[in-house]
Amino acid sequence: MVDTMALLPPFGRASRTTRTVEHRAVGLPTDDEVLLDAPDDLLGPALVAAGRGAYEAAAELLATTRHRALWESRDGYALRLAAFARSRPEWLEAWHAADPQDPDVLLVRAQLAVDHAWGSPARAELLRGVSPLITAAARADDRDPVPWRIALDHARGARAGHTYFGELWEAALRRAPLHYGCHVAALRYLASSWHGSHRECLDFADRAAQDAPADSLVQALPARAVLAYLNDGCGPGVPPERLAAAADRAIALSARFPAADLWPAAIRNKLTYVLVRLGRWEDALEQLRLIGPYATSYPWSRFSEDPLGRFLEVRDEVRLRTAGVHAPSGRTGHPQGGHAGRVHSGDH
Repeated sequence: MVDTMALLPPFGRASRTTRTVEHRAVGLPTDDEVLLDAPDDLLGPALVAAGRGAYEAAAELLATTRHRALWESRDGYALRLAAFARSRPEWLEAWHAADPQDPDVLLVRAQLAVDHAWGSPARAELLRGVSPLITAAARADDRDPVPWRIALDHARGARAGHTYFGELWEAALRRAPLHYGCHVAALRYLASSWHGSHRECLDFADRAAQDAPADSLVQALPARAVLAYLNDGCGPGVPPERLAAAADRAIALSARFPAADLWPAAIRNKLTYVLVRLGRWEDALEQLRLIGPYATSYPWSRFSEDPLGRFLEVRDEVRLRTAGVHAPSGRTGHPQGGHAGRVHSGDH
């Protein structure tokens, strides 16, 4: 059963000093210790250098991921660097001017172009002009699956047909059969093209997870499909036991990573949201312990202008629920907190 009780309102929460003690008591960091979208030890210096207009650190970082075939890291770094370039493009422009054929600068430029088009009312028209950038990034290194993930996102935004999507999907799988980013992009395309037929989306996610090793990020794909289902009004056709099984699969994956590890933080944040919506408070508390200080904008940014604040409110709610304290009756809601439907620009 999906929980629909409200988050505790601000006036109903304990004082900051009291919360600090209570958080410590259940193994959670204090509010002040929680970071939003913290970069890792490799990305951080690259962003600092880019802030000064220097691109060399970013170029070295992405080149390393390409040479070592670290595709998941490469995908995440490309997304973060492109997001940074939206407001500070000088370093990216200098990089492209210095080496216009560099596969890594081509990748970031393709991602940036898709991000820019996505937020525009003229999305479809703008995306048509982005295709050459994605093609250039894909041709620059034929092994790299990340341009194909960008192409799958592009296909969804451009409302491409299933035949074309299928060709892109097969090309992505040939390069990296277990690349999580491509699987998420495919899931989003299917959810969009099937107009909310969440049973079919969950079927796709379950098949992919069943074919993947137990330690693959693809094991989190069914929970990602459940998140989409829960945020789409919980339409008909998905039995509760399937929702629970998807969450259980993601819990098992989360348990394979160390606690307070930055790498699985994004998956754990999404899983926590799903568990809260399913009313699985003890399981949600355990994921919050594993998250430690690493909050991520998504999924909280979909429903609030203050994703960190929303994350902290959800933590309070989970802690109080597991202690037997309930929100005041007569209020409706869930982690959306009254901002349902808001889409963060980086979460397309």
